[in-house]
Amino acid sequence: MKTASTIPAVKIKMMKASLRCFILGLLGLLPVIGLPFALGALWVSGRARVQEKYFWNPARPYRIWGVVCAAYSAVIWSVVDALLIIRAFGKYIGG
Repeated sequence: MKTASTIPAVKIKMMKASLRCFILGLLGLLPVIGLPFALGALWVSGRARVQEKYFWNPARPYRIWGVVCAAYSAVIWSVVDALLIIRAFGKYIGG
């Protein structure tokens, strides 16, 4: 059970995590190197969402936009990165 003195600290951590998710989600849109940022945004979002079950999160829209950007970029950049790797190693394997 959370005591009254730890509740504000938990709320602050939740809001900071939501903003961190937004920033990482935007960084996830960077070409080629964005995949780790996108995955980090999804991880941070999950941790913030757990706390949203118990507390109101005024930074929730930032978390949601971060997840949208992260999910979109994770799919796009994982496909692009896979194609680049296949093309790079295809020269050595296929001749």
